[in-house]
Amino acid sequence: MTSTFTPRGKFCEEITLGDVTTSAGRTITEADIVNFAGLSGDFTQLHTNIEFARQSASGQRVAHGLLGLAIASGLLAQLGYLEGTVLAFRELTWKFSLPVFIGDTLYARSTVAGLKPLRRLGTGSVTLAIEVLNQHDQVVQSGQWMVLVAGKGAASNPE
Repeated sequence: MTSTFTPRGKFCEEITLGDVTTSAGRTITEADIVNFAGLSGDFTQLHTNIEFARQSASGQRVAHGLLGLAIASGLLAQLGYLEGTVLAFRELTWKFSLPVFIGDTLYARSTVAGLKPLRRLGTGSVTLAIEVLNQHDQVVQSGQWMVLVAGKGAASNPE
């Protein structure tokens, strides 16, 4: 018996301008920073050296900005609204507004800011306004992601 993947995400025709989704929270740990430094090769002292960071403006280590972006991507993926229907991550603009520290809990909020049907391709271009908030409801990072989403007639087929 062959199992077939059934997308649980929304197709482009099911997405509505202004739709808002908010993820669960995720607390940043020292292990996150150490693992990200190892994965990325970015061992900048502000991220990895307690004594160096104590002398900085924040007085403590700061999580990598790209770690926050990566965590936001994962938090939104866990919601599943594009699982199996997103075809490509096409573009992003991003702003790093406030530092993220060990012990901060991040949430991601996504608002559908633009929809463009691509009928010839049987897909749609969806622009998402993304905000990453900390436990104080402060926006620490934000931007826009543009993704290509399947239409109902172009559902992804694993075969």
